[in-house]
Amino acid sequence: MNELIIRDAVMEDAEELLKIYSYYVKNTAISMEYEAPDQEVFMGRMRDIMKKYPYIIAEKDSRIIGYAHARAFVERTAYDTSCETTIYLDHEAVKCGLGKKLYEELERRLKAMGILNLYACISYVDPEDEYVNNNSRDFHKHMGFTQIAAYHRCCRKFDRWYDVIWMEKMIGDHKDGV
Repeated sequence: MNELIIRDAVMEDAEELLKIYSYYVKNTAISMEYEAPDQEVFMGRMRDIMKKYPYIIAEKDSRIIGYAHARAFVERTAYDTSCETTIYLDHEAVKCGLGKKLYEELERRLKAMGILNLYACISYVDPEDEYVNNNSRDFHKHMGFTQIAAYHRCCRKFDRWYDVIWMEKMIGDHKDGV
């Protein structure tokens, strides 16, 4: 059956989603957490996000191979038309079009909610090293995001300093008086 299914995440998906995320925590500087959260903490994060934002997964052959979600960009009412996006793919399922499909669906849902601006916070290093490549920056650029900020040597993991870049994509009309 090889059909890709994109669907809403449910709490029963947490264990598989956490396995995907934990790989990045343990093996990369893509996530700046030093230790993966336990399942209860991860489920709490899911619950908080799912109260307001889409949390979607990609499933193939009954196996979750990626997920994407949005969350508040800033916790103030004036920012309600903006959000931060996040995507994690099974580390063996990268560069196969999966990320694009997940982000297109996430964007469609966010636009329907009235979201106008998308932001992504991305680990960055130049030159690349064994813990961070620049695939995320390149992916977001391919998806129409532009870099709007860079924070230099602002985080440290694996005894190395990493930059963070912020990228932005506007997906809606910004009308005055609305």
